Amino acid sequence: MKIRFDRMEWAGSMGDLGTLLPLAFGMIMINGLSATGLFLAVGLMYLVGGSYYRVPIAVQPMKVISAYGIAMALSPQVITASGILLAVMLLFLGGTGLVDKVARLVPKPVIRGVQLATGILLLAKGVHLIVGQNPLQVMRGAVEPFLAVQSIGPVPMSVVTGVIFGLAALLLLRSSRFPAGLVVVVAGAVFGAVFGAWRELADIRFGLHFPEILPFGIPALPDFSFALLALVAPQIPMTMGNAVIANRDLSFEYFGNESRRVTDRALCISMGLANVVSALVGGMPLCHGAGGLAAHYAFGARTAGSNLIIGGLFVALAVLLGSQSINVLHLLPMGVLGMLLFFAGAQLALTIQDVQTRSGLFVMMVMLGITMASNLAWAFGVGLCLTWVIDRGKINI
Repeated sequence: MKIRFDRMEWAGSMGDLGTLLPLAFGMIMINGLSATGLFLAVGLMYLVGGSYYRVPIAVQPMKVISAYGIAMALSPQVITASGILLAVMLLFLGGTGLVDKVARLVPKPVIRGVQLATGILLLAKGVHLIVGQNPLQVMRGAVEPFLAVQSIGPVPMSVVTGVIFGLAALLLLRSSRFPAGLVVVVAGAVFGAVFGAWRELADIRFGLHFPEILPFGIPALPDFSFALLALVAPQIPMTMGNAVIANRDLSFEYFGNESRRVTDRALCISMGLANVVSALVGGMPLCHGAGGLAAHYAFGARTAGSNLIIGGLFVALAVLLGSQSINVLHLLPMGVLGMLLFFAGAQLALTIQDVQTRSGLFVMMVMLGITMASNLAWAFGVGLCLTWVIDRGKINI
């Protein structure tokens, strides 16, 4: 596929910021991770992923680790330990080909169930950002932590920005002249600057900044044991379901034979290598993901050019601004990030349309319910077992 760098690719490259930035902000400000290392690892994974896969590919935080790590304010050593353990497991699964055997056991309703549940989770997280209930907003005691204005009358500013830019995205969603993602991100940053976020830029100094290697030292044995049980064990099933199997399936649906390099083994290996790099430079555990891919696609990404654009921007931020790179990203209001997340979730949830059997729909609804009540890892396991019971027992739903 020929790589393009047109307006649609620029717009599509911004599509997944709603997933990436809130968790990145939290892990830098609460867990103490290195902003330089985090954004450099993200940028490099985008660049290498786009160059190898030759179709758009998402780069996201590991959701279980990020959410739990932020909620419990875990140390950077524990986060680093979880990244190292995940890297070893993913490289083993991909290098040995064991992931292919696992993937063959996963039927379509379970894949679609993962995509539906992930989509609804993204929708919900988007709404939380828009109404001011994201953990970062709660911690800072403000719906728009980096703006000078928190409300217009009785309406929270995050709701104002979410509604304004949500309507703009909806009206421009199919426009090639004014791509929705690009317009929303650029206009959102200008809006943020006008309403006070310009103060975040006051102390920025350009220069050359390179990450430290293992800035938090080598994690101790208790860090590894806690990370394995509390973070990695629940993350692996979710990664296999969403970042590998569902991601590969969605990439083929979007790009057909152009996505032939997006295999289960390749996804495991690229995530494993990315987590080696991220752990070394003090970043967060990273993965691919069906939700991120849906977000990029929804806003116009059709070639690997979108990856090279956003990857280049993150590398430039990390190298030129170092720890101050996060200040530039604070220009984007939380309501705008929530709106991007909302559209990404809707795009992903709509992939279930090709499942038309009642038993398949039943499995997906059960998985959705379990995900909302517990987590996607449990839903993935229950979906597999339920499908097996229905098929073997020839049960009519």
